[in-house]
Amino acid sequence: MALTLQQRVGRAGLILGPVLALALHFALPETFTNAQGQVVAFSLAGRATLAMMAWMATWWMTEAVDIEVTALLPIAAFPLAGIMPLARTTANYGADVIFLFLGGFVLALAIQRWGLDRRIAFATLKLVGTRPKAIVGGTMAATAFVSMWVSNTATAAMMVPIVLSVIDVALRRRTGRGLAEHGGIPLEDRDLSNFAFSALLGVAYAASIGGLGTIIGSPPNGILVRFVEQSAGIRIGFLEWMAIGVPMMLAFLPLAWFLNTTLLFPSRMGEIEGGREYVRDEWAKLGALNAGERVTLGVFAVTVVLWMSSPLLKDWSVGGMRPLAGLSDAGIAILAAIALFLLPVDRAQGIRAMDWATAQKLPWGVLILFGGGLALAAATEANGVPQYIGALAADFAGWPVWAALLAIITIMVFMSELTSNTAQVATMLPILAALAPVLGLPAGMLLVPATIAASCAFMMPVGTPPNAIVFGTGLVRMPQMIRAGLWLNLTGILVIFVLTYLVVVPTLGAGR
Repeated sequence: MALTLQQRVGRAGLILGPVLALALHFALPETFTNAQGQVVAFSLAGRATLAMMAWMATWWMTEAVDIEVTALLPIAAFPLAGIMPLARTTANYGADVIFLFLGGFVLALAIQRWGLDRRIAFATLKLVGTRPKAIVGGTMAATAFVSMWVSNTATAAMMVPIVLSVIDVALRRRTGRGLAEHGGIPLEDRDLSNFAFSALLGVAYAASIGGLGTIIGSPPNGILVRFVEQSAGIRIGFLEWMAIGVPMMLAFLPLAWFLNTTLLFPSRMGEIEGGREYVRDEWAKLGALNAGERVTLGVFAVTVVLWMSSPLLKDWSVGGMRPLAGLSDAGIAILAAIALFLLPVDRAQGIRAMDWATAQKLPWGVLILFGGGLALAAATEANGVPQYIGALAADFAGWPVWAALLAIITIMVFMSELTSNTAQVATMLPILAALAPVLGLPAGMLLVPATIAASCAFMMPVGTPPNAIVFGTGLVRMPQMIRAGLWLNLTGILVIFVLTYLVVVPTLGAGR
């Protein structure tokens, strides 16, 4: 059986990773000249760290093994190579941001378990009506909101069947036959096919865009938050991230909708006959809020309020004491998770809002991937790798700030089309942190837009899980996804670039 291109790349990467690491380790100099013209020793641990970075990046980019397996390499290799002791290495796999995501994942599973996400979706459709542009706008808005709190993969998996049902209703009203009978979307009906493409791709786009809004919305956000805290001592709280991510989301989402429905896939269809009835019937099937939904919604609301108000709560004092000084975003997330395991939904049957059978569906691999990325970032900081990279990047010092920023955002967006955005950010953050002072940029002005850019891959099915889910329906072809995605990529680059100056710099401060 012939190997696919991905399998051939993976096999080559499996060998190339350690070979490249070994070659780089022996090729790296023992000294280098820093930006001040001083000769500085480059330690054995520093050279080994850079070699391991090359190894892990190669395996991540070629997917030689599962990306979570690559993330375990530091535990075995760092102590052996003298990069970092085992205790310091494994501490990164228990970083606070990992528990922030763990609690967020439990909350998301509860939302899915009791159907609260589906209720949000149909409430939005009920509100916006059944005109094609309104349907696309409504589903994109609902998808983006849910994706702020639930993984973009789960959000897309939930929304795509809903959108397919609406498309099927529209097709039956126009032709008397549904998607199954047609064997797909009939391309001869341009208005209908454009509506279908815009609705399906809109879900993929909105799931990724919505993930920008909160720290737990997308794994790269969490990697960045932890990296800047351990490397620069700068803490980005939940509310502080929302001050950056929500404006990004609110600026990008309407532009994505406009491009999708007006320029890329315009449709002159009027209100979908039978659409209101379909939405009304599905809403009626949901009935009143069940006990599980009520409990989950209550925990969710309290958690969001605590995340947003934690800076004020930590400063609250009683009799000269601050009883909530130890409050943290991760602690709030775990308290929410514990509450879901404790709060009853049906006392008689002993059913609670969350149980361990459901919790076992947690994306544990993402948490391991976090740990590997944080371990790599910690090793680069501890062993002087940023100083060496900064010396190599001295030639970029003459670049205008705007040109350097635009180039890096563009590189991160298009690189993410072919690699895991979490692995990409874990690899690139230490490099970009070293590059920032060479370019005369505050670290935050470079790291934040670069991280956001890594979540804005819209062209390829492998770019993000939502892209893959929509492509997996078999209804969207590669040329359509690439053509539409290219415009979204370019729009995303522009939005991130502009809002870096308007939002990121004012929020984080010029010195960060």
